Amino acid sequence: MSEPLIITDDMSLNFESISEFKQSINWGAEIEFTWKGKEYGVIRYGTDNKITIYEAYKPETEKVCETADDALEYIVGGDRLRDVITKVNVVSRTI
Repeated sequence: MSEPLIITDDMSLNFESISEFKQSINWGAEIEFTWKGKEYGVIRYGTDNKITIYEAYKPETEKVCETADDALEYIVGGDRLRDVITKVNVVSRTI
């Protein structure tokens, strides 16, 4: 049986911790978020279960990562994702 989606008290999809983000990615979540006016996506797929992170509509920004920790090193709007994951605005989060 799968774990329930975590929704914060204010009913947002935002992450409250780095651990929550990592757990979501490890479960296979597809995440879309905005930061500093730009849209980003994170997805885990394929037979090798690698994580792809990218700025929306800019395929040249795509980075394939082995782990959620690697994905947290991706630069979004000049900031490391690890430093802002609890501050980004998550607009879509599915498992």
